Amino acid sequence: MQQTIGHTILQQLGGGKFIAMTGAKNFILYEDGLRFDLPARFAAKGINKVHITLTPNDLYTLEFMRWNARALELQRIAKASDIYADMLPDTFRDHTGLETRMPTVYRAR
Repeated sequence: MQQTIGHTILQQLGGGKFIAMTGAKNFILYEDGLRFDLPARFAAKGINKVHITLTPNDLYTLEFMRWNARALELQRIAKASDIYADMLPDTFRDHTGLETRMPTVYRAR
């Protein structure tokens, strides 16, 4: 399997743990990014679609959208530009309210 920008973005978000924590599905890989869906009424502000694009200056743009199937309407809820790779999980969490990684649980002594 060829490594693409979309695969890299998914790994930077947390890979399989990201998918497990957010319920993300219907991934579409683009030449310069990744698009996926979130479960309905799961994220803040009704966000159910996310599009992440790598810009020419090696930074990311995240678009958070809500798809209304009844009205056949796609509404942009928020956009975050000039995001560094290490800021992807925090930016995603800040806009959707969803954690991207499983918490570490320690046993009490």
